[in-house]
Amino acid sequence: MKFFVDTADTTAISELNDLGMVDGVTTNPSLILKSGRDILEVTKEICDIVSGPVSAEVVATDADAMIAEGRKLADIAGNITVKLPLTWDGLKACKVLSTEGKMVNVTLCFSANQALLAAKAGATFISPFIGRLDDINLDGMDLIQDIRTIYDNFGFETQILAASIRSVNHIQDAALIGADVITAPPEVIRKLASHPLTDKGLQQFMDDWSKTGQKIL
Repeated sequence: MKFFVDTADTTAISELNDLGMVDGVTTNPSLILKSGRDILEVTKEICDIVSGPVSAEVVATDADAMIAEGRKLADIAGNITVKLPLTWDGLKACKVLSTEGKMVNVTLCFSANQALLAAKAGATFISPFIGRLDDINLDGMDLIQDIRTIYDNFGFETQILAASIRSVNHIQDAALIGADVITAPPEVIRKLASHPLTDKGLQQFMDDWSKTGQKIL
């Protein structure tokens, strides 16, 4: 499974990238706002840090403007993935940009039917939002499973990018189902290393080691 980090914080991206934990990055208008930086500037910096796909989202809502914005974003670097909303205009833009050879991430997916349309339009990635479905008492993992089944049934090459990840359990469940990629905030990725029994065991080792009175260095 590929790990994308969902942030525009270049310090956090660099830290995880140095550990080999970053296969790509996803951003959106909300994350750009949080960064307080110019979208073109911060996106270029992110593309210089990581070699994998970097999703940069358009803000237009009609197809022609989405295509124009997508082309401008794609000019930032060779690893840009143009992020488009799953609307009819977004699908039109997806078809044009993917035909031009650009990577496209179709986002805000909440149904298997939407995912099927995105694959037909040539999307590189489809981003079903797990957490937001959970928020309205639906099981986001059911959607991941449905998309996986449909894509496998018909051989679609669109990669399932599990998004709106809220917990380490989301990551584990998405991996078990067979999502190709997850994108999560840096703090959630870091939590994958945490377990209370690891902490307890380490503390026991340290307590016992101190009683030996020895040093390694």
